[in-house]
Order: sequence, then C-alpha cells, then structure tokens
Amino acid sequence: MRTRANWPAGVLAGAWLLIILVPVYVMLRAAFESRETYADKGPLGLPTEFTLDNFRYAFEQGFGRFLANSVTVAVLTVAVVLILVPPLAFAIVRSDSRTVRQAFKVMLFGLAIPAQVVVIPVMYLIQYIGLYDTLIGIALPTAAFAIPMSTLILTGAMREIRGELYEAMAMDGSGPVRTFFRLVLPLSRGGIATVIVFTALNAWNNYLLPLVLTRSEDVRVATLGLGVFQQQYSLNIPGLMSAILMTVLPMLLIYLFARRALIRGLMGVGGK
Repeated sequence: MRTRANWPAGVLAGAWLLIILVPVYVMLRAAFESRETYADKGPLGLPTEFTLDNFRYAFEQGFGRFLANSVTVAVLTVAVVLILVPPLAFAIVRSDSRTVRQAFKVMLFGLAIPAQVVVIPVMYLIQYIGLYDTLIGIALPTAAFAIPMSTLILTGAMREIRGELYEAMAMDGSGPVRTFFRLVLPLSRGGIATVIVFTALNAWNNYLLPLVLTRSEDVRVATLGLGVFQQQYSLNIPGLMSAILMTVLPMLLIYLFARRALIRGLMGVGGK
C-alpha cells in the first residue's frame, strides 16, 4: 500500500534543521575568516577567504592547555566510571538479593539530585581530602554524578543477555569473574559505548564543577577557558568562534565513531 507523504511534518522538520544550521554556519564561517572580513560582511555573509590565524591566536591565548585539561578530565572520568559501573551492573543483574535491589533503587535516587544542590558540600569535601584546584578533584565528582545513569544504561544492556548463555558458561566451569570478562563484557559493547559517550560528554561540557572546584589558570578546562576568552576578547568574534569550534569538534568526532553502538545501547539492545 502506498503511504501519503506527511508534508506538514517535512516542512516543520526542514524549518527546525534550518534553525540549527544557521548558527553552525555562522560559527564555521567566522572561525576561518579574518576580523576585518567578518566585520565587513557580517555574520550571515558569504565566505570570501580562508585563514587559520584565528586558531593560532586562540592557542597563543592558552586555549590549547585548556583543551588538554578537558581531555584529561574526560579520560579520568570515563576511567573511573568504567572501573566501577560494569561490575556494579553485573552484580545488580545477576543477584537475587532484595538488599541489592533496594540499594540499586537508592542509588538511582541520585538521578533526582542536581549538581547545583550539592556543589557547595562537594567543594568542602574536595578541599578536605586535598584535591581542590586539581584535575582529579574535578573528575571524581563528575564521575560520581555520572554513575547512576551509567548503571541504569548498562543494567538494561546486560539484562538482554539470555539466561541460556549464563548456564552454558556455568556448565563449562566458569565462575562469576570469568563469565563477566568472557561473556558479559563482549555482549554489552553497545551499553558500554553508550556509557563512554554519555560520561565523556558530561565531563567535557561540565561548567559548574570546574568553576567551583578550581581557581588557577593551570587547571582551567575548555568550558571555563571559553568563558574567559569571551570576556577578555569579546570583540574578536572570529577568534572566539575558532575556540568554540575546537571545543565542539572532539565530542562530535566521538559521536560519529560511536553513534551506531550508542543508538543500540539507548534502545536497550546492547546485549544482542
């Protein structure tokens, strides 16, 4: 049977796409143009030149160090989550204990607590353990806030693994540790990829925790560096746009390489 085209939906989708693409075009065009050309043509003009001077200028202002700090925080956060969440999710899925189920529910209560509510107590805790104004001091709270959602995602992926596979591993003489590494982790790639992307995005885009938990320029991340860049050089729009582009590009590349596994994990079929 032939289906009739939904023209209103197509028009609305096209309009929404246009709304999204216009700022992206403004950012890309300004990032590769000089200040003089941008001032003459305006934000919506056609591109007339190509230059990398804006990126060189951003690195001269220390933005390369800010990006390196963001990468370090993101890697540390993902590492902490990957060490803790897969064994935790495996224990939740395979345990029949009522205590484990209740503990899981209590942990998920963390999803209802925004970081803004507890950021001051977190700051005092980080100061008490001597990690204030360090990259580790940013990564640990960021990982803590990512653990509840990551556990929820990964338990959904692990529940898709059929019970017959666990029985086959048990008949083969495999214990819980071997079953975890030989069966569960390989079949949970979709969920793990989702957790990695979700955690990395949260760590990379985090602004509040780095703002409160750091004060020196040496440990400033890209989101804070972008704000300072805008305050100090607000008239240099092309330079600011080049810094924004460098901030957006790493997470975009991660999404492009992991999008298939990410979609599978979000749809709850990571274990198949």
